Amino acid sequence: MRFVAIETATGASSVALGDGSTVAASAGRTDRRGHVGFLVPALDFCFAQAGWRPQEIDVVAVDIGPGLFGGIRVGLSTAQALAGAVGVPLAPVCSLDAIAFAAATGHRRVWAVIDARRGEVAVAPYRPVPGGVMRDGSAELVTPDAFRGLLESDPAQKLVVGDWPMLPEGMLLGIHGLRTGGPRHPSAAAVMEVARGLAEREAFPHPDEVRPFYLREPDVRINWSDFRREGPWPN
Repeated sequence: MRFVAIETATGASSVALGDGSTVAASAGRTDRRGHVGFLVPALDFCFAQAGWRPQEIDVVAVDIGPGLFGGIRVGLSTAQALAGAVGVPLAPVCSLDAIAFAAATGHRRVWAVIDARRGEVAVAPYRPVPGGVMRDGSAELVTPDAFRGLLESDPAQKLVVGDWPMLPEGMLLGIHGLRTGGPRHPSAAAVMEVARGLAEREAFPHPDEVRPFYLREPDVRINWSDFRREGPWPN
């Protein structure tokens, strides 16, 4: 089975082509505002490097968040367009799941964290299972202090991965059984591996039904009902 994986939910954008476990081609760039300029050239590059044609892929995997609002929208709309044009399933993957999967140790409980701005972080816990990790609770949007409280109440040996360097200095010190590590960001390769599980179960939603996983409303919203009521812009 051939996968295309798209990761633009964070500042570290990437694209990968592969069979679900082995990467045939990949490209990446770190730029919180450069998702649009990166994505299509990166896809073209990866298809050329792998020697694949879009018509030969079987699944399009995409990170739906949480993360950067603009990046999530760019990645998801591109993935939906590609999946629709080729006629293949779309596999949505949570960015926290991708980070935790890549950090699995086989024995430590993993806490994945992503900077959500506005003084909050998106977090989720994962327990070790054969072959990786499984989410062991819901994804939440919390303050750094609340996140420390969650970690202090967790008696397990644990590993915090993701955007933990963005937490206030010393925030994680003194917590029993805690270590920090990588990866810092989700990768397209990890998105592809998580999506492989969906493919094996054939648990694909319809591409038009996939929505961004924001955990909160965007920073800027247009009230379209007010806009229509007020009429066109003045000359």
